[in-house]
Amino acid sequence: MKVRFGQTDIILERGDITEFEVDAIVNAASSQLSMGAGVASAIKRKGGTIVEEDAMRQGPVEVGDVVVTTGGNLAASYVIHAAVMGADLRSSPDSVRRATLSTLRRAEELRLHSLALPAFGTGVGRMDPKESAEAMIGALRTHLSEVSASSLRRIHLVLFQDETYQAFGTLLGFTSGRRAGSARS
Repeated sequence: MKVRFGQTDIILERGDITEFEVDAIVNAASSQLSMGAGVASAIKRKGGTIVEEDAMRQGPVEVGDVVVTTGGNLAASYVIHAAVMGADLRSSPDSVRRATLSTLRRAEELRLHSLALPAFGTGVGRMDPKESAEAMIGALRTHLSEVSASSLRRIHLVLFQDETYQAFGTLLGFTSGRRAGSARS
């Protein structure tokens, strides 16, 4: 499912984020930048330990900040590590919003054309999928409305759980697998 914000396609997908052929995949990280669980663990497993070593050299960071590392053995050139939680491993709508905005700003600085993001905070951070969707989609809309010439052409929201997929789909205007308001055939 896809919706367009300005010149950027926001694509809602299910799948393994480590398999996406994009300029950068995004890791929902703790402020310590260790990669021991969830999406981070999968990124380290596929990309190699160099990804975690590179991230750890740049940390720790404040919640809401990002660091960029090599993609290692991934198809993506970069991994953007977005600190969505502190040492307590809890995420909040504010930390997710700030981390999403920081991710998008860094992607623009690097002149990236495509990103793949997971649902921030819904795994280790134990955040409600609806709150994550509201924070992330709100940040996407804010960023893309404020940047007059975004380099980003495709942003993949790569989701795993049904509840998370439904929460993001509803906020993007999709219901029952169709765009809201689309004709049924």
